[in-house]
Amino acid sequence: MLELHINGQTKRVQAEAETPFIYVLRNELGLVGTKQGCSLGQCGACTILVDGKALRACETATETLSGKSIVTIEGLKETFLQDAFIAEQAAQCGYCISGIIMTAAALLRTNPKPGKQEIKTALKDNLCRCGTHNRILKAIEKASQTHSESVRHV
Repeated sequence: MLELHINGQTKRVQAEAETPFIYVLRNELGLVGTKQGCSLGQCGACTILVDGKALRACETATETLSGKSIVTIEGLKETFLQDAFIAEQAAQCGYCISGIIMTAAALLRTNPKPGKQEIKTALKDNLCRCGTHNRILKAIEKASQTHSESVRHV
């Protein structure tokens, strides 16, 4: 039995220690917003935040997450990101989007006003086969503007 801190809640799961966390998320916890893509850590669809950093759930053993703060797309507090993706119509099929949003959230936590090249660099390991790359970039730029404005007004 492993105890995990996920989306602000403590969850106990029965899983083999080396089980890739993507299986625990989807099959044991019912958190299906995190997508399973390549299972090799190469596409980014399974990106989650662990202690604020972007991490691939498909290549992370569940036991390594004990005692860490885990956030999935379902628990993301930065809703301005999702709003920006909707406003810019950045999703086509939507399969990659939760991973891209989680990567963008990690970026904006460390760099609230990234330039276009910094966004591209952060997303270099997230794949989108639908070709909405320009809309994705615009959405993250819009989210960074919204985020910095809301921080200024607090």
